[in-house]
Amino acid sequence: MRRVVVLALLALALPIAASADIILTNTNGSILISGCCGLGSVVNSTGSHLHSWGAITAPPGHALGSVSFSTGALTSGSLWTGGTFSSAGSTFDVLGVGKWTQKLPGAPKGPVALFTGSFTGPITWTVVSHVGQNWTFQLSGAITGLYYDGRTVSGTTTQTLYSSTGQFTQGVGHIRVGTTNLTVPEPGTLGLLGTGLVGIAGMFRRKLIGA
Repeated sequence: MRRVVVLALLALALPIAASADIILTNTNGSILISGCCGLGSVVNSTGSHLHSWGAITAPPGHALGSVSFSTGALTSGSLWTGGTFSSAGSTFDVLGVGKWTQKLPGAPKGPVALFTGSFTGPITWTVVSHVGQNWTFQLSGAITGLYYDGRTVSGTTTQTLYSSTGQFTQGVGHIRVGTTNLTVPEPGTLGLLGTGLVGIAGMFRRKLIGA
């Protein structure tokens, strides 16, 4: 009897635990910084191209859609030296455009809101390098939101940014590349395995009863 219970619990747990990672990248675009560059500053991105989504990569000179994000206010440090943004009021959205989205299982027609969410917890701003007038920064943090099929997913993103001293003083920067990793639950994949284990449990139970 104990063996039957263990198998049944395992069958139920496996579908919940199954997940897969979707890695997406974005390139180009700009950032606009209000209140640059001390406490209270807020970063907003514009025009960043969705370059890849999983195994799908945009052809040269094209984009699969767009990636946009915004932070809450800078709560510690400085954008010149590194600091931390609040996630309050933040956003992180990925839009898919084009025929490629029709190949996504269960995706609606037309432009697809692939991910609609926000940052969770603190957002880290790091100064990567400063050579002469040239600056390179990284913005990174955890995100959560709705996947295009309605499931809630979470992940992390790292955006590499650059600017010159003159532009940055005016609150202007540029996106070099961003990498985002979304962990997407896959209840259907191991659900079949779970069903099979329930069947095996039933067989053991029948044998025990027959004995």
